[in-house]
Amino acid sequence: MEGIPAERLVFVYNANSGIGNALLDSIHKTLDPKSYNCNLCAITFGLVSEHKKWKEFRQNSGVDMEFLHRDEFKKRYAYERKVKDVFPLVLILNGGKLQEFLHKEEINKMKSQEDLIFAVEAKLSQI
Repeated sequence: MEGIPAERLVFVYNANSGIGNALLDSIHKTLDPKSYNCNLCAITFGLVSEHKKWKEFRQNSGVDMEFLHRDEFKKRYAYERKVKDVFPLVLILNGGKLQEFLHKEEINKMKSQEDLIFAVEAKLSQI
């Protein structure tokens, strides 16, 4: 169907965009990881780059993925009033509609890239 976006996963970080925010987040994540409020960021990114295993999975998964900071998400998907302001979050866009895929509590329980990869694969296998 024309005009309806293709299915994809939308990952939303619990952080705002911008170089300054990225620098502060990297420092915070490194110096005090227990108080850092974006486990999705911590799992997928190191101090300055994307973690290798996650990057390989993302590139080889065959799934279209979009990554947004919370301020970018709020602008891009402003029409989605039903999505609560609870981040980090992974949504699935299907037929032009967003649905929850992985919620904050699930993401915050994860300890590693492997946990995230396993969760994404498990949820995709149910679709």
